[in-house]
Amino acid sequence: MGPIYIIVAVVIIIILFIIGLYVVDKKAKDKLSKAAEEAHRLREDAERDVESKKKEAILESKEEAHRLRAEVEKEVRERRNEVQRLERRVIQKEESLDKKGEALEKKEDFLSKKQGEIEHKENSIQELYDKQRTELERISSLTSEEAKEILLEEVRKEIKHESAMLVKEIETKAKEEAEKKAREIITYAVQRCAADHVAETTVHVVNLPNDEMKGRIIGREGRNIRTLETLTGVDLIIDDTPEAVVLSGFDPIRREVARIALEKLIVDGRIHPARIEEMVEKAKKEVESDIKEEGEQATFETGIHGLHMELIRLLGRLKYRTSYGQNVLKHSIEVAYLSGLIASELGMEPTLAKRVGLLHDIGKAVDHEIEGPHAIIGAEMAKKYRESQTVVNAIAAHHGDEEPKSLEAVIVQAADAISAARPGARRETLEAYIKRLEKLEEIANQCEGVEKSYAIQAGREIRIMVKPEVIDDAECTEMARNVVKTIESELEYPGQIKINVIRETRAIEYAK
Repeated sequence: MGPIYIIVAVVIIIILFIIGLYVVDKKAKDKLSKAAEEAHRLREDAERDVESKKKEAILESKEEAHRLRAEVEKEVRERRNEVQRLERRVIQKEESLDKKGEALEKKEDFLSKKQGEIEHKENSIQELYDKQRTELERISSLTSEEAKEILLEEVRKEIKHESAMLVKEIETKAKEEAEKKAREIITYAVQRCAADHVAETTVHVVNLPNDEMKGRIIGREGRNIRTLETLTGVDLIIDDTPEAVVLSGFDPIRREVARIALEKLIVDGRIHPARIEEMVEKAKKEVESDIKEEGEQATFETGIHGLHMELIRLLGRLKYRTSYGQNVLKHSIEVAYLSGLIASELGMEPTLAKRVGLLHDIGKAVDHEIEGPHAIIGAEMAKKYRESQTVVNAIAAHHGDEEPKSLEAVIVQAADAISAARPGARRETLEAYIKRLEKLEEIANQCEGVEKSYAIQAGREIRIMVKPEVIDDAECTEMARNVVKTIESELEYPGQIKINVIRETRAIEYAK
């Protein structure tokens, strides 16, 4: 029984296997059939899509072709219109050129005719000219060359007369311009030079510690005072003036020696003839040393180098010389400055002019000892110490004793006159000068809102300080203009006056 079951089981298994294979094969066939159907369907769909896209592509191609054709046709039409327009313009230009060509041909014909007429007229004119010249030569009995000479001579005379008139006019104008320019140069020079002036007198006052010193100065039977007067050449005036002795003398150097010697005697306390003689000698040495220093300082201030030592000493002596109350050394330095400034304004080298200006009054240092005008004395001194001929002539000519032979001589004449005539320079004009300064300040102070005013720069500038709470910036300008008008209408003055209105605001606080 056992083997049969096994066989049956095997057969059953085989049968089941065969049935399974059949089932599987059928399913496979069904799947294959379905796959084939699906593939057929997909292919048909694909064919339909391809056909549809093909039709769409063909349609788009046709539309694109139609669009391109329309654009091309439009461009062709535009090009055709442009060509037609250009053709019309070319035709118009050709017509215009044809017309111009015809006009030119007509003008050429006209000009040819005119040229022929002109040539004919020129020939006629030449014939007439020849006939007239021949007739004129016959009537005047002159050849054409002779007539030309006469005509040229007449023209020459006329031109000479006109040129003389022109030269006269130019000279007149040049003189007017030169006078105006000279005023400007002098004004600028005066404004740029600001030297101090000191009015000198012929007396010195020496203060005494007490009135008992007067008796000691007089000495027994007046021997001390006589000794001092004899050694110095100065008069000692001892009067009722308390604690003062007056030294009076014409020579300022002697007066200075007496002053120094007397002050030394008063300090020393030992006053007798021997001591007086010793102090006078010391005073003379001090004055000589001071003279040398002053001369060197003057050359240093003016920038003048190479002067002989004796000329420097003579310059120093001018410190003790006055002219109408004006110190001559200060005056000489100022003339040097003015001469240099004027020479610079004229485009010249200022050094030589300054040298002459400094030395122009050198003769006043010795005019008490040598007879003659100080200009001639100064020229001789300059010549003696080997100054150039230009310097010598300028010194001699600065007061007209000789004719000036150089521009420097003329410049020094002008500078000397300017320095002497400046307001405040000499005592005779000092009072008017002070009144003018006071009047300037008075005019400024009359304006409303002025706090204070000062006339400065020898009256060439007035500085006005205003109250900032009363006057604003715009009113400062108006005030300056009003002050200018008032000064111009009420005062007489040389050069020009600068009006400087200052408005200043200050804020002040205190830290506590």
